[in-house]
Amino acid sequence: MPAKMRVIGLTGGIATGKSSVALFFTERGVAVIDADQLARDAVLPGSPALKQIVSFFGREVLTHDGELDRTRLGQLIFSDPEKRRQLESILHPEIRKRAEERIAQAAEAGHQRLIYMAPLLIEAGATDRVDTVWVVTVRPEIQLERLMLRDGINREQAQRMIDSQMPLSEKERYGSVIIDNSGTEAETRMILETVWAKETGSSNE
Repeated sequence: MPAKMRVIGLTGGIATGKSSVALFFTERGVAVIDADQLARDAVLPGSPALKQIVSFFGREVLTHDGELDRTRLGQLIFSDPEKRRQLESILHPEIRKRAEERIAQAAEAGHQRLIYMAPLLIEAGATDRVDTVWVVTVRPEIQLERLMLRDGINREQAQRMIDSQMPLSEKERYGSVIIDNSGTEAETRMILETVWAKETGSSNE
């Protein structure tokens, strides 16, 4: 890991607002790597990872254009832990490789800090590629409501999706900084201003 650049791992559960939190730091010139985007890049048509996924799951996980049908794949792994583990064993090494390349590029470009935004940072055992873990969290009822609204699904469907993930209370135990995004956008920005002041103050910027 680059010695002169501080890598912050930003994680949290589904519908907690990780992207909006990351945007706050992007506006302040912090480089952000999105692990979800790396995962999408890893399965582009013709990629080794996509070929492995098709070999394991079958061609039904492809669209007519030969791209990965993420919705269909999600349905296949949602209630099958073994299939999910198989998918992760294909994707995680590819994501790691791309993340390490992007981190090295950011260090070479002179960035003092970088945010690595990864929903599965803890579950994927990827905390070793960051210097600190920041967890975005919300109250359970807020998470449920936001997920229902965002995905246009009912309460039962949303709860199943939440239950399939590591509980937020457990993720919070890994965080050196906990960002409560339960309130209004203005309230969250106040929290982030405080976090940013402490972060930059520690490096005398």
